[in-house]
Amino acid sequence: MFVGHYSAALAAAAHPKAPRLGTLFAAAQLVDLGFFGFVLLGWEKMRITPGITVMNPLDLYHMPWTHSLAGAAVWAVVFGGIVWLAMKSRGAGLIAAAVVLSHWLLDVLVHGPDMTLAGSPPKFGLGLWNHPALEMPLEAGMTIAAFWLYLRATRPLGRSIAAPAMAVFLIALQAYDWFGPKAAAYDPSLAIMALVAYGAAIGMAWWLGRARKHNQAR
Repeated sequence: MFVGHYSAALAAAAHPKAPRLGTLFAAAQLVDLGFFGFVLLGWEKMRITPGITVMNPLDLYHMPWTHSLAGAAVWAVVFGGIVWLAMKSRGAGLIAAAVVLSHWLLDVLVHGPDMTLAGSPPKFGLGLWNHPALEMPLEAGMTIAAFWLYLRATRPLGRSIAAPAMAVFLIALQAYDWFGPKAAAYDPSLAIMALVAYGAAIGMAWWLGRARKHNQAR
């Protein structure tokens, strides 16, 4: 799951009490931002194992701080608390926390058995990455539906190309993830590239969120 994680952010942003879209995009991939940062620091581990799943060669064999349910819950509480304090809105904080936690739930759908409850076995994962005919339309459908929901709940502030630009950006990201070249071995540049991609997505979401206004008063 890649841009499918942003479906939670887009759907949540349709709520009138939600934080701005850029904040929710950060929430949606917060545990992956933490994971790749921790990989660069050596605190969590990954390697490339071709064929580990049909769609993704990443062997995510040690990620207790980010991709355990307990770890994701801590990230959710901390991020939600920051949003609550910054916006002085409990509702905004709860929405942000829910989007952070959605990452673990969505990953369980697609990952092989590498997701844990608290960093140690048992490990969970329904493995939809082994079934492209199911995973690809599911991820695309979730994202399209959530994008439509967000656009329906908001209106543009003047003329802006932010919405179509975001659509093209997400399509390009997902196309590269699905059809782009796969690394044969782990290299730190993989983690850096992922962090850059997430940062770019947050920037695009910030732009789109600034270019639109919720139909209901905040």
